[in-house]
Amino acid sequence: FQDQAMMKTMSGGNCTLNVPAKNSYRMVVLGASRVGKSSIVSRFLNGRFEDQYTPTIEDFHRKVYNIRGDMYQLDILDTSGNHPFPAMRRLSILTGDVFILVFSLDNRESFDEVKRLQKQILEVKSCLKNKTKESADLPMVICGNKNDHSEIFRKVRSDEGEDLVSSDENCAYFEVSAKKNTNVDEMFYVLFSMAKLPHEMSPALHRKISIQYGDTFQQKSFRMRRVKDMDAYGMISPFARRPSVNSDLKYIKSKVLREGQSREREKCTIQ
Repeated sequence: FQDQAMMKTMSGGNCTLNVPAKNSYRMVVLGASRVGKSSIVSRFLNGRFEDQYTPTIEDFHRKVYNIRGDMYQLDILDTSGNHPFPAMRRLSILTGDVFILVFSLDNRESFDEVKRLQKQILEVKSCLKNKTKESADLPMVICGNKNDHSEIFRKVRSDEGEDLVSSDENCAYFEVSAKKNTNVDEMFYVLFSMAKLPHEMSPALHRKISIQYGDTFQQKSFRMRRVKDMDAYGMISPFARRPSVNSDLKYIKSKVLREGQSREREKCTIQ
């Protein structure tokens, strides 16, 4: 994340893609362990489901889009369910633009964790909003995963999930199955719509392009030469690296100072 006047650059192999900072966003995925956060991210990125469970420390992914000639970048932060470093979780929230909170429908404790996370996100973002005087909304999806399991294993009722989002038009509730790929595309479509992002960023609404086309990816002629009857396509960066903690801290600090706030009131950044 940089000043609006600057360009973000993604390098991958022999291609370099420049994306306007105003079109660069970070999606943060939060929730308890073993609820399917990484499985939902995998469905989003490559349409696959991995049966083998591997604990996540923190995974970072980047997807770049060319939508009707305009470049967009979506960074995806797949966080640990154990939250070994509370300050890192707070920093992830501060730098996030859109959020997915995941729990398992057969695990009451994971639902309680989502309620705590929702409250923390609203508190942290409210603090930052007061400092920067931003009026932007906070798009968030609460996602009950594993709805392919039998109802006899269900521990969280649908109306309980709906209650969490009933008072916020920028928050939606979905029951999904990452394993069966049920409601996953619909969930992302609604999330991007709430964030006022192109709905073509949803997995089913753009053509997937290989990194081998990177050199011509942002050329307007690429659409005409490579993709028929499609004006939106996306590419995963296989070489993306998470910005450093220092970079994220500088980003938050610059947002606060840009609004003319005094340095002595910078207690909201990370504690």
